[in-house]
Amino acid sequence: MKSDVAIIGAGPGGLAAAMLLGHAGLKVTLLERQSVVGGRTSPIEANGFRFDTGPTFFLYPRVLEDIYAQVGRNLFEEVKMTQLDPLYRLVFGAGGQLDATSDLPRMEREIAKISPTDAGAFQKYIDNNRVKLKKFRPILEKPFSGVLDYLDPQVIASAMHLRPWRSLGQELESYFSDPRMVIAFSFQSKYLGMSPFKCPSLFSILAFLEYEHGVWHPEGGCSAVTANMAEVCRDLGVEILLDEEVQSLEFEGKRPTSLTTKNRNLEFDQLVINADFARAMENLVPDHIRDKWNNETLEKKKYSCSTFMMYLGIEGSFPDVAHHTIYIAKDYQKNLREIEDLRVLSEDPSIYVQNASITDKSLAPQGHSTLYVLAPVTHTTENVDWETQTESFRQRCLTQLEKIGITNLRDRIRFEKIITPQDWDHGYQLYKGATFNLAHNLGQMLHRRPHNRFEDLDSVFLVGGGTHPGSGLPVIFESARISAKLMMKDRKRKRMAAVR
Repeated sequence: MKSDVAIIGAGPGGLAAAMLLGHAGLKVTLLERQSVVGGRTSPIEANGFRFDTGPTFFLYPRVLEDIYAQVGRNLFEEVKMTQLDPLYRLVFGAGGQLDATSDLPRMEREIAKISPTDAGAFQKYIDNNRVKLKKFRPILEKPFSGVLDYLDPQVIASAMHLRPWRSLGQELESYFSDPRMVIAFSFQSKYLGMSPFKCPSLFSILAFLEYEHGVWHPEGGCSAVTANMAEVCRDLGVEILLDEEVQSLEFEGKRPTSLTTKNRNLEFDQLVINADFARAMENLVPDHIRDKWNNETLEKKKYSCSTFMMYLGIEGSFPDVAHHTIYIAKDYQKNLREIEDLRVLSEDPSIYVQNASITDKSLAPQGHSTLYVLAPVTHTTENVDWETQTESFRQRCLTQLEKIGITNLRDRIRFEKIITPQDWDHGYQLYKGATFNLAHNLGQMLHRRPHNRFEDLDSVFLVGGGTHPGSGLPVIFESARISAKLMMKDRKRKRMAAVR
């Protein structure tokens, strides 16, 4: 059995790559170790309840919309979506509450309730970040293979707008005087698994994308998007094999030529890896043939935080709680230090809660609702023993829920599933349980991230959060588009060489 392209992992990046390559007429085989597509965007279903495993914010649909259009489909016709207003509710442990909205005059009034002097800064933030995104888009949409890529005129022109010498926190302090407003426009760095005071200032565009392009809820959850992507793939002739964990790769020098699962051996010309990058390297590629990304190097790299997850099926509902709510710890700086530096569990953790049933009744049986609870925590470390500390941290999170208006909860839980960093590591095969892959500091971005055309191997391409441009659904889709373009260029080059 042979394919033009084999893809390991049916997460969002793998599915997007399969759509583009299938549409190009290639014979594509997509292998997924789970029984359902989606990777971290797959559903958890039990007792009539349905949850997204990972991403719940569907942001900046433009990239995936373009991919659908490229293969002759329409994203918004295929997947029903609701634009949320408010985008989310922020509850500050230090006092105050803000309902974020893309209605600019209303948002200025919301800000004025907490910090009157900062209300006027919001329009300036929007205007400046609109320019920043315009300048940054070419960087997001092209591969970075070395330092010469920085000589691109578009990259040079963008530097003054991106201000890479500033942290995101410092950037926002130039707009807002109230620390709560700085957090309100920087907590999105947790989509990257990083503190806003450690990640680069260019990521101020994350909050801007929410205000400019909206926050969307796909009916059925974000997993409904990846499920539809799989349908499109099949329509384009892509073969999707579920419950097919890749056990080994066979190499000729630095070029993998075939893979083996428990059921089959598959030969291929090109390989796409959508599995967690570091874990895939450890498990599938012999250390001695990786010059740059060997096991010693992987161990030394900086990784994102992890997440403690609670998926709760509830009797009744909480109609006064927003679709998305973020509780910010009273001492947010301390909370960040505990996660990234001290590597311990916080007594006052920040939490994110999705109360999606107020928007989407399909997620729970009649008379019931779902709650998705996420607490950013350290990735796996000797400082935390999840075997003994899970229950105490669970209770801590349930107590935090009371601070956003979710009371009398414990007696109403009818289904519960917990995922810890240890589970992300062992069960979901994420290196160190780092939910957002390699950290997004300046030393691990652009050409310093594993390249889309993977530099250690031949005819191997990377998609997903572990390669350029980084984590988050929109940029993961962009990684697939970049890699698919590179693959088609390589195939064209080989055809031309063969003709000569």
